[in-house]
Amino acid sequence: MRGVVFRGNRKLEILSLDDPTPGPGEAVIEMKASGMCGSDLHYYRGQPAEILRSMGLKTFEERGLPADAAIIAGHEPCGVIAAVGPDVDPANFKVGDRVIVFHYEGCGCCDHCRTGWTQMCDHGADVHGVVKHGGHADLMKVPVSTLVHMPEEISFIGGAAIACGTGTAFGALGRLDISARDTLAVFGLGPVGLSAVQLAAAMGVEVIGIDIAADRVAKALSFGAVHTIDASKRDPVEEIRKLTRGKGVTCAMDCAGSEIARTQAVRSTAPWGKIALVAIGGNLNVDGMKDLIGKQRTVIGSYTFSEVGMKNCAWFIADHGVEVDRLFTDLWNLDQAETAYREFDKQAGGKGVFVF
Repeated sequence: MRGVVFRGNRKLEILSLDDPTPGPGEAVIEMKASGMCGSDLHYYRGQPAEILRSMGLKTFEERGLPADAAIIAGHEPCGVIAAVGPDVDPANFKVGDRVIVFHYEGCGCCDHCRTGWTQMCDHGADVHGVVKHGGHADLMKVPVSTLVHMPEEISFIGGAAIACGTGTAFGALGRLDISARDTLAVFGLGPVGLSAVQLAAAMGVEVIGIDIAADRVAKALSFGAVHTIDASKRDPVEEIRKLTRGKGVTCAMDCAGSEIARTQAVRSTAPWGKIALVAIGGNLNVDGMKDLIGKQRTVIGSYTFSEVGMKNCAWFIADHGVEVDRLFTDLWNLDQAETAYREFDKQAGGKGVFVF
């Protein structure tokens, strides 16, 4: 099989590797779609060891692997089960099933793992596409415990979106406990932010989309935003207050990851408002009394989603006809990986996906 391996410093290779064989409790997935996520660029651009340390993960050497270990990239995998291990119950998973892969593995025994929050495993999670083989390959071997059945109404590229970016947006909306009674300001209209706009609109929420890129601001309207603000031209906090009769929104979400956007997200909410920090990067620098305590605001950290949350996201999208496929602007095949990441690195377009 073929697999894409990041070598750091904006270099990658397409390697020819042995086809995997499933062991006990495992399945081999024939990839149908593998999404390209903004966090992939950290590994594409930098050195794996440095990035792993910055995330609090063990380096390859600490895992007993060579420093230049060939780990297949991609953590938004979706496909069809091609083979299962000898002890896998066909009542749960069988050859031919359409599945999304939950891209974290943990010990399976701690409280976090048992409740589906494997990325928070007490003993440290293994992330597919980072320290274990990911989805940028023809085949991918994973424990069946990481698999979620995909509704027939969802395409494979839609499943790839749910596997990370769209699932992350759904998880944050759940953390906000949002409903049609709320107004939501989404700061940062990349794939995660646009997913939040789509999903919240499907929940009946009035959504305001904010970004500094004019094309993203324009796109948000077609994804369900009622209002949009170009933050490069207008102060979003002032504009949001105008749109909400001076009150502010009841909920805000930061999908931008900049300190400015996070501060604006806090200050644009009404008293008793809730703010979800979703994007990785950027600090939160606010006045504790004026911005939080005195306004009775709640700041929530939202780290991707649980395995059950991913399943719930998939069924919500299927039941409400949310057009997640529209997030993707660039479809590639695996042989085009070098060009695909070179273009993605420019951050000038939308979301890309490898289609098999």
